Amino acid sequence: MKKNPFRSALIAAVILPGLILPTSVSAQSTAKGFSLGSVTGIWQQQVVAPPKLENSPRIESLIRNGVLELSLSDALALALENNLDIAVQRYIPEFSRTDLLRTRSGQSPRGFAGGSTPGGLTAGALGAGISGSGAGSGVGSAGGITGGGGAVQVGSSGNFDPTLSVGFSFNRVTSPLNTSVVSGLYDVTSNALAFSTSYAQLFPTGTSYSLSLSGQRQSSTQQNLLYNPSAVTRFALSVNQPLLNGFGRLPNERYIMVAHNNTSVAVNVFRMQLITTVVAVGNAYWDLAALRENVRVAEQSLAVASQLLEDNRIRLDVGTMSPLDVTSAESEVASRTRDLTLAETNLRMQEATLKNMLVRKIEPKLDSVRIFLSDAMPTPADIDIPDEKEALATALGNRPELQQAEINLKNQEISVEFTKNALLPAFAVFGLYAGSGLQGSSSNESIDDTNLLNSFGQTFRGEYPEFAGGVSFNVSLRNRTAQADSLRSQLERNQQLINLQRSNNSIAVEVQKAIIGLIQGKAQVEAAHKAASLAAEIWEGEKIKLDAGASTSYQVILRERDYVAARQAEVAAASSYARAIIEMDRARGLTLERNSIKYSEALDGNISTAPATPFSGNGTKGER
Repeated sequence: MKKNPFRSALIAAVILPGLILPTSVSAQSTAKGFSLGSVTGIWQQQVVAPPKLENSPRIESLIRNGVLELSLSDALALALENNLDIAVQRYIPEFSRTDLLRTRSGQSPRGFAGGSTPGGLTAGALGAGISGSGAGSGVGSAGGITGGGGAVQVGSSGNFDPTLSVGFSFNRVTSPLNTSVVSGLYDVTSNALAFSTSYAQLFPTGTSYSLSLSGQRQSSTQQNLLYNPSAVTRFALSVNQPLLNGFGRLPNERYIMVAHNNTSVAVNVFRMQLITTVVAVGNAYWDLAALRENVRVAEQSLAVASQLLEDNRIRLDVGTMSPLDVTSAESEVASRTRDLTLAETNLRMQEATLKNMLVRKIEPKLDSVRIFLSDAMPTPADIDIPDEKEALATALGNRPELQQAEINLKNQEISVEFTKNALLPAFAVFGLYAGSGLQGSSSNESIDDTNLLNSFGQTFRGEYPEFAGGVSFNVSLRNRTAQADSLRSQLERNQQLINLQRSNNSIAVEVQKAIIGLIQGKAQVEAAHKAASLAAEIWEGEKIKLDAGASTSYQVILRERDYVAARQAEVAAASSYARAIIEMDRARGLTLERNSIKYSEALDGNISTAPATPFSGNGTKGER
């Protein structure tokens, strides 16, 4: 049985890339967290798990008899597990790893919120990558009628991700001719079956190479051919190395460097979201505590006003008080009823606000749940106020936005170096080796496998070799684009240096304000507590005077109002002091550390150990 004459060509086309591809795939770097899996896995979609949109079980465990018993530690744990703002930003580190994976293939990063890629890295082509196109493939001049030779140019080829191309084609053409001198006929019919395969890759130093293997079986009705049908094969290896523009690791790995830096930026972006949420939940918690105290004050005030109204009515009945005093007491009860309604509705609104921070999904059964806060407002202490110099040094070393700005400055320095390299002329050396083969039959019989293999043997033995080498030089005579990009990168670097200094100054001011806020808050709490005590004494004294007939009901109402205002001021001062402690931690960049929040658990969304806040019972003043 006659063998398929082209089977060996097919085998050769498949074996060559098969020997190269597994090594290249296994050596391909991937970003942490994303695995290419098997060889075939690189062409399959990696499925990302859908987001969790149900509330964590923790919230159910905290609800007892329709009441959500909540410490600040519990509130923070719920926020870390369920808060949607954190859930959205949780994808930022994943984005940074996909960018790193993408840049390791030679492409530019797509970026993410907070992670910048300097515009100078694209060299005027937004979204460009690192790649080139090498010499074309084909069968060369083998099998022709004139031979070859002439100018050769081998350019940069491939990408960091190796590229493999395989092609097969069949062609039948009938052509009328104007002479029969060459072919012996006035019309020629040719049949061609061809294949080609090529492999190209770029290395971080700028070196690129390409391998190509091609073959063609052709038969024709021409009468003056040596072989008809014939088999023509060719193998070529080409190499290109830039020596000026594009030489070295930085011009070629610039996107990888930036993407690697941006993985740290992503960490800081997520940390900032954690800090923002923790601060917001803490403030909301103490605001709710203050509103709860305001409700208690309003309830006490209404009870006292109601008792005064009853007493005045009794005095009116016995003739010791005028009807106007009873009317004044009734007006005061109406005012206190209004204040209580306002305090209760404000409390319900704040409960709804806090619940929204602690859940992924609003459920009807949570609407009716009331919140009971188990943590008491902090008592001011001198140890709460840190030394200004130590606080500033801590802030400059821990604030994530400052670290992010420093990393962005490093990225800009990469842009400055790249645009400096881009000023150089394009000068490269290249080389080419190729081997060709020609076999066939002098009759119209089909080519057998032996002839085809002999053609490949001629190709790989170099019986008909081609050697080429040379240099290429390309220079812009005015170079204005590269000069503009270089100047722009340096200007942007200077701008970022100024922004970095501005951030340092802003942080210093924030630390100073936070310390002043603690000092001020401590004084306000102490003063408000004293004022509330004195107002209570004055109010009690006025009631005694009323019982003795030395005062009026109106004076008692005025003293009661003074006491209510003093108690409300005391509650507001205590709440402001708790917020000042939270702001002091934020200003120093210690929010996560002071609340014992582990970054890894927060990123995963599974909190195994509840945060230990500075306000919790297991904390001490010394820990502040």
